[in-house]
Amino acid sequence: MTSQSIEDLLRELTPQVLGAVVRWSGDFAAAEDAVQEALLAAATTWPRDGTPDKPKAWLIQTASRRLIDEVRQEQARRRREERAALRDVPPEDVEEHDDTLRLLFLCCHPTLTPASAIALTLRAVGGLTTAEIGRAYLVPEATMAQRISRAKQKLKGAAFELDAGEERLRNVLHVLYLMFNEGYTTSSGPELQRSDLSGEAIRLTRAVRALLPENGQVAGLLALMLLSDARRAARTGSAGELIPLAEQDRSLWNKDYITEGVALAVEAFATPPLGEYQLQAAIAALHDEVDRPEDTDWPQILALYGLLETLSGNPMVKLNRAIAAAMVRGPGAGLELLEPLDEELAGHYRLDAVRGHLYEMRGDFGTAAHHFREAARRTTSKPERDYLSAKAAAVRSAGDANDRG
Repeated sequence: MTSQSIEDLLRELTPQVLGAVVRWSGDFAAAEDAVQEALLAAATTWPRDGTPDKPKAWLIQTASRRLIDEVRQEQARRRREERAALRDVPPEDVEEHDDTLRLLFLCCHPTLTPASAIALTLRAVGGLTTAEIGRAYLVPEATMAQRISRAKQKLKGAAFELDAGEERLRNVLHVLYLMFNEGYTTSSGPELQRSDLSGEAIRLTRAVRALLPENGQVAGLLALMLLSDARRAARTGSAGELIPLAEQDRSLWNKDYITEGVALAVEAFATPPLGEYQLQAAIAALHDEVDRPEDTDWPQILALYGLLETLSGNPMVKLNRAIAAAMVRGPGAGLELLEPLDEELAGHYRLDAVRGHLYEMRGDFGTAAHHFREAARRTTSKPERDYLSAKAAAVRSAGDANDRG
């Protein structure tokens, strides 16, 4: 059967299977969760192994086994709680123990999808509210709450341990990267950045670095965070307004972070295999090492973005490569590289924002103002919206002055 045929069959069988499992178990909520797990299992295994002769029976049996496993786990939990109730209460002066790193690794368990792991970590470790996480990922709060709830259910019985296997570590670093980014440039709200969140991401990454001091990706991620966070004091003005990199007062940058970050970036770049975090850290180091924006080594940055694009294929990397190309070869080269992104980043405010800057560089102020207005309309961050609106007004005025001249 084709994937579409399997999807249609599962949709048709879902209410039948749910009814049977509810009748058998008497617990609607637990039955619904078990059926969802069975459907996910079917969607994964049937295209690979073939559809069973009796698909409805297969789903009912799989969901029932999930429920039985849940019951057994619940019974085991109750026995553990009963034993714990007999123990002495810890003394008031018990030594404090930070289990945040273990909690982080638990939230990034391989049984969770990346989306679920990120949401759960931001909630449990990052301290974001469900509403904030939902806004960050453009889904309703109720949907995000359900995602987090299901992730917690999946982790029942999972070992609370520091598992630094390749898959788990990749998940951990990705979640820390996203946590830092949400703190560095908050996706919505009145503030540009949340230093508490980016600071916690740095603290946790330092802890992972202490656990794995020879890992180049960990060193690269920590370097990237330090080199980015070093600019924090200069990124906003006295009223909280956004100040772009080229206009920042670099005397406000954190020199200690830059020194540490550059050293880490050099170390990470020399540690194979070369990955995304090492390359991003190298780019950040090139920005932070110079005292004046005009001294930035844009040709080298363009080359690094080329490597990064080949490695990741991330459309945001392509967007940044277009900026670097414009700085090296002129705005026309950058605008040409943006054309394939109309599909990949359709409706994203950053695509319009970059187009606005490149058309401004070219001297086409009317088109630049249009793109700045579109970017301002689409962003959910107030400081970014205010900045982009101000840019639209400024380039429109420049265009009017040119016309009068």
